[in-house]
Amino acid sequence: MSTLTIEGWCKTGSEQKSTPLEDIHFYLNGTDHLHLEQAEEYLQRTHEPDVMVDVDMTTLDLNLPAGCGPLSDCRMRVYLDESQRGQFHLVGHRASDGSLIYTNAVLIDQLI
Repeated sequence: MSTLTIEGWCKTGSEQKSTPLEDIHFYLNGTDHLHLEQAEEYLQRTHEPDVMVDVDMTTLDLNLPAGCGPLSDCRMRVYLDESQRGQFHLVGHRASDGSLIYTNAVLIDQLI
């Protein structure tokens, strides 16, 4: 479906500023895309601020920058922008120290 390469970020603590990582690569299949669209529709109906969508790690083909190490969890955070269009970004926590790892956001309707 879609292979994405998106700038990554690391936040080591709630009081710390995010620091840039190299690009994060991952693959979203048709089922992932459907779940993101369903999350967007859910937010448009409920007006909740965001929703977390589980991903299948066996098909995600996640490729993190060197030195980042594996994630202990990985999900997609979906939210609506000011024009009510759905955006998502990958979020997870580094297994070694619990630091938040995330990507820049992408519009759901930009997925092919």
